[in-house]
Amino acid sequence: MNQTKALAVLKSGKNVFLTGSAGAGKTYVLNQYIQYLKEHKVPVAITASTGIAATHMNGMTIHAWSGIGVKDYLNEADLMSLSNRKYLRDKMEAVKVLIIDEISMLHKRQLDLVNKVLKFFKSNELPFGGIQVILAGDFFQLPPVGSDAEPNKEKFAFMSEAWKETQFQSCYLTEQFRQSDNQLNEILNEIRSGFVSDDSIDLLNQALINKSASLFPTKLYTHNFDVDKENRSQLAALFSETKLFTATSKGSDNLVEMLKKSVLTDEELKLKIGSKVMFIKNNYDKNYMNGTLGEVTGYSDNGFPLVKVRSGEVIEAEPEEWKIEDEKGKTLALFNQVPLRLAWAITVHKSQGMTLDAAEIDLRKTFEKGQGYVALSRLKTLESLVLLGFNETAIMVDELALRADARFRELSGMLDDNTNLEELEKHFVPFIDRCGGISDLNELKKIKAKEKFKQSKKTTYQITAELIEQGLNLQQIAEERGLSVDSIIGHLVKLRETQPEISLERYRPDLFMLSEIKEAVDLLAQKGQINKQKIQLAPLYSHFKNKWSYGDIKLALLYIN
Repeated sequence: MNQTKALAVLKSGKNVFLTGSAGAGKTYVLNQYIQYLKEHKVPVAITASTGIAATHMNGMTIHAWSGIGVKDYLNEADLMSLSNRKYLRDKMEAVKVLIIDEISMLHKRQLDLVNKVLKFFKSNELPFGGIQVILAGDFFQLPPVGSDAEPNKEKFAFMSEAWKETQFQSCYLTEQFRQSDNQLNEILNEIRSGFVSDDSIDLLNQALINKSASLFPTKLYTHNFDVDKENRSQLAALFSETKLFTATSKGSDNLVEMLKKSVLTDEELKLKIGSKVMFIKNNYDKNYMNGTLGEVTGYSDNGFPLVKVRSGEVIEAEPEEWKIEDEKGKTLALFNQVPLRLAWAITVHKSQGMTLDAAEIDLRKTFEKGQGYVALSRLKTLESLVLLGFNETAIMVDELALRADARFRELSGMLDDNTNLEELEKHFVPFIDRCGGISDLNELKKIKAKEKFKQSKKTTYQITAELIEQGLNLQQIAEERGLSVDSIIGHLVKLRETQPEISLERYRPDLFMLSEIKEAVDLLAQKGQINKQKIQLAPLYSHFKNKWSYGDIKLALLYIN
């Protein structure tokens, strides 16, 4: 299924499992849908199974959002205790769509608990209390954490009662946006199929002696100890002066703490000229992505790091914001820091979701099926890989995940064949209305214009003045501002007083209208019904018996006086 069709399925209001190989664009589709929901004022909860994944989308962990925490079981007393938390009641009442990313790492017990919590708060026995639920992930990637003796069939979310009850529609993305049609893509597809050919093994063995095009490929390790040791020793070996960048934060203490643990940089980031770094946030305007590698070459006039990336471009790494937002888009916690981390080394676990320019990967200690797949799929080509070694587990995937994936692909194909975009589009507006959102395009345009104004530091009159100078007519200005034409006429009156240099000639009414209204002003003034120094609109409006609107009269007076 392509991204356009998958997005349409989401917009139609179905409960969906969005999956596909690494680099197929799952996060892109989710972000498109989130933006769509926010534009239509539909309350959406953005969550993930891990804090790292959650920060990629300005969300929070599903554990924190739902109130289940680290629990594996909730009884009635626990549910009643949760209901005593006002903030939890409020958001559960508001939410209409729940998104859980990286579902492969969420234990089935926890998905069942989320289902139980929503049913309780919504007083609705439909799956997840009757709201739309979107699960996204790839079960060939890292599995949930469980006890050592616990088999994956007792851990995978698709084995939960909630999954069976909900009957998620499978949308399996088949386009590849990270790897092109090359040798690495073939190896990854073979790992996903459960059979890695001798030719692919040979290619991986060749990567043991590969010389990456990058001078300093990031090293991926399976264990944190190796990562910390590598980064500390490499930074200490540089003779340049250490520069400290301290993060700022605000919001709920608990959520801020979660952000600090999830964002892949330090609260106090130490850098030196020559440091190998990695950008840890997407910023397409500045031409870097989560995973872009570079080297600190100096500091800007503003004091921020200058990073030379592989293309040769030097990018100023200005501070970025990571946020946790509620269902209505309100910021609950914020963390602000230079979007860099030391990148001589990183764990496979923390690399999930990144696209790396080049990597040196050690898979000799691989202990979990899926780790090798996650590590290799961070790259775009085999040429950018230096492989220090790999064991048999590194090229294996879980057998249950293998069978489930085949079924997800089959179900997605059936859905793709049996639905078309035109039919799906018929459900878009009814679903928005059912969620209490706004589907009227004119209303949305007004809201968007007002939000744009709120973000501006200019006064409402200054913004109207700029639109006047752009040559817009009154109707166009009103639409751009999300206001009525009468309100814009009121702005003209104010601007005539405060900024007389602005030409308002283009808005002058026709001579007939001006003459009629001027005659009425003179007549009513003679009768003592109005004061020419401070003309009231009501007597004039009454005099014309609805022939001219209040706005028409106000505009005419601007030119008569």
